[in-house]
Amino acid sequence: MIVRHFLDWIRSAPAGKRAEATGALARAYLYSDLSADDAAAAEGAMLMLLDDPSPLVRRALADAVAASPSAPPAIVMALAADQPQIAAPVLALSPLFVDADLVDAVATGAAVVQAAIASRAGLPRSVSAAIAEVGTAETCLVLVENGEAEIASFSFDRMVERFGHLAAIREALLAREDIAVATRLTLVAKVSETLVGFVAARQWLDMDHARRIAREACEKATVTLAADTPTTQMRPLIHHLRASGQLTAGLVLRALLSGNVVLFEEALAELTDMPVERVSSLVHDSGNAGLRALFDQAGLPASTYPAFKEAIEAMREGGFISEPGGAIRLRRRMIERVLTRCENEALSELAPLLTLLRRFATEAAREEARLFCDELVAENFADEQKSEAA
Repeated sequence: MIVRHFLDWIRSAPAGKRAEATGALARAYLYSDLSADDAAAAEGAMLMLLDDPSPLVRRALADAVAASPSAPPAIVMALAADQPQIAAPVLALSPLFVDADLVDAVATGAAVVQAAIASRAGLPRSVSAAIAEVGTAETCLVLVENGEAEIASFSFDRMVERFGHLAAIREALLAREDIAVATRLTLVAKVSETLVGFVAARQWLDMDHARRIAREACEKATVTLAADTPTTQMRPLIHHLRASGQLTAGLVLRALLSGNVVLFEEALAELTDMPVERVSSLVHDSGNAGLRALFDQAGLPASTYPAFKEAIEAMREGGFISEPGGAIRLRRRMIERVLTRCENEALSELAPLLTLLRRFATEAAREEARLFCDELVAENFADEQKSEAA
């Protein structure tokens, strides 16, 4: 009887009143103890309201039934096919959709619809993959910021490939703890490309100079990230570096001069196609014959061999002892030793290597100075705190 009166009244009521009444009817259906006849009548009324000409009414219905597992499936499905602003609440919240429904909505829906789906709690990997493939930049940002979504590594990589040039997406990706190191390095490379273009366009630096600085910054970031990478994940990282053309002699030498022996040995194992255990034994062996053969098989430039040889000899003698900064900072004393030995060679083909080593030495000196100043400031602050406490 109540539903009959509702249907008579709603024919002439204004849109705003109809919307309020529709929401109340839906909530009564979902949460009130209605008889079977009243529930059936209420469901029929809601089905009729799907054809209401006012989007306010249909949106009120969507808001009311969106999160309920008891909502009539026919109503939820119809609302999901309505205008984007009406479909969004049910697509964001309704537990009645299966993965295939959501994937299809991502493929055919507007940006509002895609973003609503990307915000769903517990979003499965298949739907995340669809968003990564065809979603808008805004939708992908919503997905990345959804901490409850399940996202596969290849989906992260696809979003980086499509939208890695956008600062908002880069920052959101870097803030996550579950992206692979290779993906992080790709993001670093995207940042470098952007900065190179910006600096060159402003004519602050010429293009070659800007590219060299960016390349060395990427290499520094690679060594830093590799220092925190578990050994079991090091080989996939090396594969990525080689495939992307980043596994250069400069990077391998930087790793060695930073004390990151694991990265250095894994790089040589990748380049020589040898087991890392065999590479490690040749590196740490007291002789240089095997080392030279290993170096040649890796295909590294012959002009860089003297630097590698001197650095490895220093390592064998304990050259990494009592150097601050872990395995992420260039070791100043080791670089100076290598640089001195290479300068004594006085060979013209070593000129590019000497230039690189001098840049390494400058970087190491500056890093050491920063570390020293930070320690002084920290000690001064601690003394002041003690004085105030006394």
